[in-house]
Amino acid sequence: MATVELSKENFETIVSSSSMAVLDFWAPWCGPCKSFAPAYESVSDTFPDVLFGKVNTEIEQELGAHFNIRSIPTLMIIRDNVILFSQAGALPKDALSDVINQALAIDMQQVHAEIANKKQPA
Repeated sequence: MATVELSKENFETIVSSSSMAVLDFWAPWCGPCKSFAPAYESVSDTFPDVLFGKVNTEIEQELGAHFNIRSIPTLMIIRDNVILFSQAGALPKDALSDVINQALAIDMQQVHAEIANKKQPA
């Protein structure tokens, strides 16, 4: 699957309509971001049912601020509108695939139940 450029205009619609999204927060001047791009694109081909989005933090500063991006590249995995993973720095292809498989294996009913329990007053 090709990666999708995300902006503040399309972010919520695209990400919320996907059961899982892997996001790459990057900038054109960032050397590690450029080095990571081919691995990210390659891994996206092995997970056709997962959205792979790219957020250019130079253009989309509001999104970067909303997600508290302080270092790039930053990788994030959102599943069922819950951030399951966020890490600054690029990952090798195998490690990225492993993290995605772990995120896919999480019982989201349990996660949502835990979130609901934390929101209830004591």
